[in-house]
Amino acid sequence: MGIGLRIFLITEDDSLRRLSVAQFERLRRGELEGRLPEYANKQIRYALVVLETENRKPVAINMIQYAYLFFDSEGRLDATNLEQAARLALDMVPPIPSEIRNGRVIDAHHQFAKKRYDYQYKWTPTPELETALVKAVLGKHHG
Repeated sequence: MGIGLRIFLITEDDSLRRLSVAQFERLRRGELEGRLPEYANKQIRYALVVLETENRKPVAINMIQYAYLFFDSEGRLDATNLEQAARLALDMVPPIPSEIRNGRVIDAHHQFAKKRYDYQYKWTPTPELETALVKAVLGKHHG
């Protein structure tokens, strides 16, 4: 058994467009050949699927992450947005126990940061879209 990844962009009409892991990495690194000009200045939904493989074939889905990608005017991932997401992700880390003071005020900034992060960067699929995604990954004979 092995572990694999599948990455799909989800268009406005809920169509699935598969990206190879290599293509996704080029996009994440901001490489010229990794850009997607058709998505310039758009916010696009994507799904990152972590799966188990047997003989390089998908046999089970371990996890699906649903999030947004924000593109700049050239079809690259928007660097400013990536930085904002990273800052917000750091804010989600709970305080270290030694920093917790004995008092009536509870430091919940990390919980609010998680709510903001989920609201800004994650989305929830419809049951139909999730079914289509599972079929795209595992094939027609599963699930």
